[in-house]
Amino acid sequence: MTARTHDVAALTALTVWILAVPPGKTTVATALTAVLANQLGGIAPDIDQPTAPLWRNIPVGRYFGKIFGALVGGHRFFCHSILGVAAFAALSLLLLQFLQPIMPNIDIYFVWGAFLTGVVSHLIMDSFTKEGVPWLLPIPFKFGFPPLRRLRVTTGKGMENFVVLPLLIALTTWLCASNYTALAEIIQRNLVK
Repeated sequence: MTARTHDVAALTALTVWILAVPPGKTTVATALTAVLANQLGGIAPDIDQPTAPLWRNIPVGRYFGKIFGALVGGHRFFCHSILGVAAFAALSLLLLQFLQPIMPNIDIYFVWGAFLTGVVSHLIMDSFTKEGVPWLLPIPFKFGFPPLRRLRVTTGKGMENFVVLPLLIALTTWLCASNYTALAEIIQRNLVK
């Protein structure tokens, strides 16, 4: 899937998570940081490509991206597996714990959950593509849905752009509209300055 589809899928997954497990009291800073972390998580597994946004935005990043990609086995290998999710979970929690002293009003565990929701949504969405995802590394078999490869989505083509992406936008809109009262209550009662 393209970055745009991953962004919307991460937001959809975050909406489902917040509706399923409403957060307790949280600050505006936590909410905004969680949305940012969720969007970063939605594209994080693609760090294994030299063309990833992270590598494009740092000097000589393309070279670091090539080295990193080779170290993790290339695109859609380690970073697109349960082991990769565990690595993202451990490293992001360490980073958030390190940053906690300079952001004391932010619930790092809520932000961490939002980030991981984005990471998992990325793998789920890539499971619908022709390439599939090696969920069970070190077993190198790539899983895809539906099981017949020819019925899956080709990244960046018509099915993704004109069916999958609009359906994700519609689903997110429907979730927010049909749960407006619950979401408004979460915001009014739980969001503190």
